[in-house]
Amino acid sequence: MLKKGIMAAALAVLAAGAFAQKQQVMLDKVVAVVGSSSILYSEVADHARQLTAQRRVEGYTSDRDPMNEALEALMTQKLLFNQAQIDSVKINAGDIASHVEEQVQNMIEAEGSIPRLEAKHHMAIFNIRENMRQRYEEQSYASSMQNEVVSKVAVIPGEVERFYKSIDKDSLPTIAEQYVYAQITRFPKSITQAKQRTRERLLDMRERVITGKAKFENLARMYSQDPGTMMRGGEMDPAPLASLDSSFAAALENMKPGQISEVVESQFGFHIIQMLDKRGSLYHFRHILLRPVYTIDELTEGTHFLDSIANLIRKDSITFEKAALLYSDDATSKMNGGIVSNHDILERFSAFDAKLTVTKFLREDFAHFNALNDYNALVRLKPGEVSEAFLTEDIMGNQLAKVVKLVEIIPTHVASLNEDYLRLEEMALNAKQEKVFKDWLSKKIDAMYVYIDPEFRDGAFENKHWVK
Repeated sequence: MLKKGIMAAALAVLAAGAFAQKQQVMLDKVVAVVGSSSILYSEVADHARQLTAQRRVEGYTSDRDPMNEALEALMTQKLLFNQAQIDSVKINAGDIASHVEEQVQNMIEAEGSIPRLEAKHHMAIFNIRENMRQRYEEQSYASSMQNEVVSKVAVIPGEVERFYKSIDKDSLPTIAEQYVYAQITRFPKSITQAKQRTRERLLDMRERVITGKAKFENLARMYSQDPGTMMRGGEMDPAPLASLDSSFAAALENMKPGQISEVVESQFGFHIIQMLDKRGSLYHFRHILLRPVYTIDELTEGTHFLDSIANLIRKDSITFEKAALLYSDDATSKMNGGIVSNHDILERFSAFDAKLTVTKFLREDFAHFNALNDYNALVRLKPGEVSEAFLTEDIMGNQLAKVVKLVEIIPTHVASLNEDYLRLEEMALNAKQEKVFKDWLSKKIDAMYVYIDPEFRDGAFENKHWVK
């Protein structure tokens, strides 16, 4: 895929042995310049090692020299970064900050202490954090710039058909085994009490902040369940109200700088919000997110109930479809006999389009919508069988009980237009995006200053425009 390819270029690269000794001599030599960004030999060598290690894990190799491949990947990233600055492309600095903090904490944990980490890298923790921030920021700008280039690329049915016909029959893609299944879900019966407990926890935190007994940002770091902001003290980048949950936005709209909100319920859970300031139509704030927490007894009550329903289904006392309609808490699937689709994912990311709805899932799809527990239950079943009840979470992180029924296993097969149109449409789109991006990249290379050290100029570059 295009995105995977370029981001692999932003993260990857190899080697050891033959050039290890040479690397020591050339450690700080500039081997390329793209726009206003230079690339050191040591960066290329490190990138190359990462690429080789990544490919070893994934089980494949490349015929290209890893150093040349690494250099081209880095030059592409530098070009995208420079163009992003020219075009004023936006990135989510909050995501970068939280990712950096997470990585730094993992490094500290791995080494055992901050002094040990500093000794290993021969620099202060501040410099380690800043270097990592700059690296992630550049990668983020590059990725955002690439997305800008291909964001408006689309394919129509005729293009999908032409793409399909252009593939040699012996090279047609193989679609791995797919699952069609149904579910009955059950939230804990005590959800009202659990919500009240969550509200009371947040009200207590609010009181502690207002009375000066605690700082909002410290409580966010300790207790918030929002992984994207907790390490930043709950702080989010300034955002327009339209990009926020409607209940959250309604509470935020009338707040003044420094004010702490009452408890707000959103689709993500419960919040208290601290307004920082407003910049035009952008609201700058902190928040603490908590989700209802249940006791083991409260959670297992749902599994006991669903196990009794599953037993009735196995005895043919009730059909799965009717049981889903009567007892399931999932509003989308219960009206369709319990059949699971990707509706929730599309809706959550504001990308709902009826033509994108699928009910056939590859193994890797289950990880994408937080349903690995579903997969683990399904692989134990034969078509038509119903699982034992199990505890899991929905895509929003809410705890619930569930039983699943394996409706059908679609065997591994060669892709066809009738059965696999959406998969082929995705492939056709990726191919078109790849071409659009390559054409754009060639034009930008021609228009941007590029220097490559003579030692690398004879390398096998995929894009011949690099060597001018």
